[in-house]
Amino acid sequence: MEYDKIKELMNDMGNSNLTEMDIDFADGTKIRMKKDLNQAKVISEVTLNQVNTEMPKTQNTNQEKEISGNIVKSPMVGTFYLKPSPTSEPYTEVGKQVKKGDILCIIEAMKLMNEIESEHTGKVEEILVKDGEPVEYGTPLFRIGE
Repeated sequence: MEYDKIKELMNDMGNSNLTEMDIDFADGTKIRMKKDLNQAKVISEVTLNQVNTEMPKTQNTNQEKEISGNIVKSPMVGTFYLKPSPTSEPYTEVGKQVKKGDILCIIEAMKLMNEIESEHTGKVEEILVKDGEPVEYGTPLFRIGE
């Protein structure tokens, strides 16, 4: 099963009223998703040919507070990184001017590095997640000002 299709299933599950789903494919791929309604998060387990991978379970305090402005949110579950490598400079920092389409960070999901681009043009006013922190679908990552 392709990564994009798994990501789409996770997004659909997160946006639906379903609380649990198990899918077994003929190629041996197994997907199990369960939504914890008390904490509004999706916990996913994907088994590819008998290799278990559990998606990170996080306690997300950033979503609990009201955040205003142009917010860039995580499009997936994974680990947030501000730099392409530990010795590199960060893609962006507070106070930096960015344009729509500029790379802001990377989210690692299932050992794939996904570049997250700015959806807005403006100044980075706040970085809402710490480097190396696990994030969920819809987690606010950046606040971009005018």
